[in-house]
Amino acid sequence: MSTTIDFSKSLVVLAPLAGYTDLPFRTVVKKFGVDITISEMISSNALAYNSKKTMKMIQKASNEDPYFVQLSGNNPDIMRKAVEILNDIDGIAGIDLNCGCPAPKVFNHGSGSNLLGDLPRLAEILGTIKKYSNKKYTTAKIRIGIDEKIPKDIARVIEDCGADMISVHGRTKKGAYKAPVDYDAIAQVKQEVNIPVIANGDIKNYEIAQKVLKQTNTDGVMIGRGAIGKPWIFYQIKNGLRDEEISNDLKKEIIIEHYEQMLDFYNEYGVVMFRKHLHTYSKGYDGANEFRQSINKITDPDIMRQIIKEFF
Repeated sequence: MSTTIDFSKSLVVLAPLAGYTDLPFRTVVKKFGVDITISEMISSNALAYNSKKTMKMIQKASNEDPYFVQLSGNNPDIMRKAVEILNDIDGIAGIDLNCGCPAPKVFNHGSGSNLLGDLPRLAEILGTIKKYSNKKYTTAKIRIGIDEKIPKDIARVIEDCGADMISVHGRTKKGAYKAPVDYDAIAQVKQEVNIPVIANGDIKNYEIAQKVLKQTNTDGVMIGRGAIGKPWIFYQIKNGLRDEEISNDLKKEIIIEHYEQMLDFYNEYGVVMFRKHLHTYSKGYDGANEFRQSINKITDPDIMRQIIKEFF
């Protein structure tokens, strides 16, 4: 039986981020303060046709509870098949529908933020999840429109489908990741619906998280890109710490923990996969360029561990 989410306290949620929020990363941030973890975005097609890679992507860590799987798709029949596969997997608290991904590959397939331009279809897909899922929660992650901002219209449709929570990235699809985040639009969503709303977009530290919560009156914050190279952000928000209050010892502990989890999950290939994380972790450190060049050639887990310990 999955944990019941306590919406009476301000939640801190890890956003799904393709290529980053895999099981090792989620394990680490869960240990350091995240309330809800969500899988990387999973294609309902890939899941419905039992792709081995996809089945590995939805595995959860022992400490992930509540854990959600995020699905993307535009076909109700395929979505139903994907949901029925998840129904047979224990330990999943909810299914989240991706209605926000701006990536051309996803958008042109009719999924992700494309659904925001066809609200009846969004309702059909989300309604399918709600109807066939045996999980405790059905949620959706949205942007505030494709070209024009229609946050209230989108929010009403999602609430009418029986969703239990909405996460709102305060940009349109057109705004990608560069346009200023419209926190007022997120506040409008919160005013419009009676279900919990989570604010997302450019939350990079404790101070911004507090400001956003105050401005939007939402039930929590969701962080994705702000956690890459900085997974201690969740520890900061939970403990009310500013950037300068996070010790290098804690950073080092988290980086090493992340590395060990990568090895556990991907075996030796985890060394290669961890390089991109080390590139962001090393930003701002003396000798970062030399460090990055040296790790790009390393494949031995023990040598990599030694270099990480010496550098950080």
